[in-house]
Amino acid sequence: MSGGVDSSTTAWLLKEKGYEVLGATMCIGVTDKTPGSPARCCGLADIEDARRVALQLEIPFYVIHLREEFEEKVIRYFCEEYAQGKTPNPCILCNEKVKFGSFLEKALELEADLLATGHYARLDYNERIGRFLLRKGVDRKKDQSYVLFSLTQDQFRHTLFPLGELRKEEVREKAFRLGLRVHDKPESQEVCFIQETSYHSFLSERLREPIESGPILDKDGNILGRHKGIPFYTIGQRRGLRLAKGKPLYVIQIDRERNAIVVGGEEDVRGDTFLVDSVNWIAAPETIPLQNAHVKIRYNHPGSEASISPKGEGEWEVKFKSPQKAITPGQAAVFYDGDTVLGGGWIKEVLS
Repeated sequence: MSGGVDSSTTAWLLKEKGYEVLGATMCIGVTDKTPGSPARCCGLADIEDARRVALQLEIPFYVIHLREEFEEKVIRYFCEEYAQGKTPNPCILCNEKVKFGSFLEKALELEADLLATGHYARLDYNERIGRFLLRKGVDRKKDQSYVLFSLTQDQFRHTLFPLGELRKEEVREKAFRLGLRVHDKPESQEVCFIQETSYHSFLSERLREPIESGPILDKDGNILGRHKGIPFYTIGQRRGLRLAKGKPLYVIQIDRERNAIVVGGEEDVRGDTFLVDSVNWIAAPETIPLQNAHVKIRYNHPGSEASISPKGEGEWEVKFKSPQKAITPGQAAVFYDGDTVLGGGWIKEVLS
């Protein structure tokens, strides 16, 4: 229970269906947001909101302390990826390693059988192939299957997604009718452990090595200016380059070895072929349509048709049928067949 409308309504739905429900919240050491900053989850005020909802629903409530695990598995990853010139997605690692990792382990120690969350996704068990299959939520605008691609079959075995068949407006309506105080609570929009509107100061404080400026280059290697440090840039970025060249310029490459940012025109941001590693297959390998999968390269990417083929040990090559904007190392590439998640991996390198 994060203290928001989704997990609160989830608890009520399960109790209504006859489950014995225990409410539990992760405490990961996040301080409350500063006035005027975007809404974030997991602060002390959110824990208190969850506690009040549990009291209203008359269910037991636990606070599970996972600060060390979150620091080690999420924050450290976040900083190290940026230091390497990549753009991380901490929500995916939080789900895999903390929420459905350490938190699930604690829930099982409390003799719970299942962990239910407010994610907008669906989970089915296919008896023919003997596997759980992850599918998009009915509410396509809120679908969160992308950030769940790395979960294992054993994690799915202990998981429920009660909101997968509902739309967000239905959830808020149910919460309003129940009189839940969080029915109109704003959604969390930003990285929960960063209080500022920019992550730059957070990285400056956390990274072990100093962040050094370096050259901004064009495709031919000409120096156009200076950047503030490669952790502060991502592929496709336009703002903050401070270059006046008569046309829009975008980051098209981050060269860690030369400590350089390479820029080009909008046409240079697009690519069609890249490598992924650390692939997790959810569907049975023999059932996967590798030649015409639908691939998403970031959470808000609509997805596009692509072929997927093995490329060396532990790596797969993804080739879009039409070029896509800002294929970004460090982000996840998630493979779909219709609304079913086939699997996914981490973008390692853009080939063309």
